Order: sequence, then structure tokens, then C-alpha cells
Amino acid sequence: MNSHRRSPLAFAILAGALALSSTAAASSDTAKDSVRYSVRTPHSRIEAGAARIRIQASPDTVLGQVTKYDTYAQFMKRFEKSRVVGRVGDRTDVFMQVPILHGSYKISCFVRFEAPKLVNGEYVIEGHMTKGNVERLDATWRIRRVGEGASEVKLELLVVPNLPVPGSMVTDEVAYAADQAVTSLRTHVEKH
Repeated sequence: MNSHRRSPLAFAILAGALALSSTAAASSDTAKDSVRYSVRTPHSRIEAGAARIRIQASPDTVLGQVTKYDTYAQFMKRFEKSRVVGRVGDRTDVFMQVPILHGSYKISCFVRFEAPKLVNGEYVIEGHMTKGNVERLDATWRIRRVGEGASEVKLELLVVPNLPVPGSMVTDEVAYAADQAVTSLRTHVEKH
């Protein structure tokens, strides 16, 4: 079946699955002290889904864990695979596989992460899909000091699917994924 031509039934099933996923996301208590939000980007009419959380660790400690891309699947629940597949200068290429829609669809892609930059006292790590089964995927981590031995961490995710899905549903699903990622990161960093 051509990926750009879906039947109305396929669209209805996908929209229903996204709605169920978003409802489950809204009722989840994994975000007790994290905050979900959306961010406009110049790359798509779909907004990026994002989440932020406070972690009791220095920005350097958090940065050290965020840039260990091949460990994501070990502590982030939604990741099935995360494997460093190459380096180009100071950039890192990572293969990632993340199931969405309760496992009914998997995002599989190669993401190139730029070297961390310090911008206005905040570490910024940007990743952009180079190849994958969605139209676009961007990930931006932001880490800044918010007190003695504490950091605020933000993850902004833009996913533009190849399927005819309303943007708001995609943003809600991706904000939930970002929430799970920052919450898992906090648990992992504070344990170690």
C-alpha cells in the first residue's frame, strides 16, 4: 500500500489509536512534577511536543548522561533501540527505534546529534533525522542550572509523520514521550 494514500478506515483506526494514547497520557501520573508544553518551530505546521523537569544534579552531570546516546534504551521506557552508528567530526549518528500508539507503529530513524553548545548559560544539544520512516524528526535537549546542584532539563521533540494525522494529536503524543524521557532521565541521574 502506498504510504501517502491511506484508506479512510486506516485513518480512522490511526486517529482512534492516537486519541486513546493521548487520553492515557493525560491520565498518567509519570509527570508528577514535570511540565508538558508545545513549541512552534519553523520546520512544520505541527508543533513540537516538549517537557521539562528539575533534576538534583549539576548541568555537567546531566549533560554527560544526555550525550550517552547508546544508553537511552537502558533507562528510557519507550526506547526499544538506541545505538551509536558513527561519528562525523563532533557530531554523533544514532539509530533509534521507538514504538508509539501502544506499539502499533514504530518510529525507526537515524538521528545526527550536534555537539553540545553553551548558549546564554544553557547547554543545547540538537538532533535531526537523516533517514527514517517519518517525514521529519528533530530533538532538542536544553539543560541549565537552577540552583546549587540542580538543573532544569527540557526536551523538545518534533515528529512529522508520513500519515494523515491531525497535528494536535501528534503533538500530544510527542509531549507525552518527552515527559517520559525527562522523567526517566531524572530517575536515572539521581540514582547514580
